[in-house]
Amino acid sequence: MSRTIGYRSILVPLADNAETETALDVACRLAAEHGSSITAVAVIEVPSVLPLASHMLEEEADAKLLLRRAEAFGESYGIRVVGRVARGREAGPAIVEEVVARNVELVVIGARRGRQRTFGRTVETVLRRSPCRVLVIAPPAAAIAARTAA
Repeated sequence: MSRTIGYRSILVPLADNAETETALDVACRLAAEHGSSITAVAVIEVPSVLPLASHMLEEEADAKLLLRRAEAFGESYGIRVVGRVARGREAGPAIVEEVVARNVELVVIGARRGRQRTFGRTVETVLRRSPCRVLVIAPPAAAIAARTAA
């Protein structure tokens, strides 16, 4: 007897890079196939010298632009993407807080591989702390080698 894994709720952290776009594409395909909902989260990282509620107009505008793009991307699949702006000192813990608060079943996160570490701090934090499954979307090693050689 085979068991199909389906996720009712998917969260996609947003950043302005190609890996995030690929992660959103994968999430939309999964959502279309399984009838899932998608929440896209743009995190505004607030420096520790400022209160979390500080006005950060440029960062807020950038976050809203990322959310509009994610919503439009979802529409192309016939999927409603609900956008959220979160604030935190670091993106990783803020993403995990959203996962817990929304009872998310799957995180689909785009990642860049670093030279010193396998993934960056945000992805590592989400992998370690998330109470649900995490699907990491990263470029193949050959693409990284070509990028660093150029």
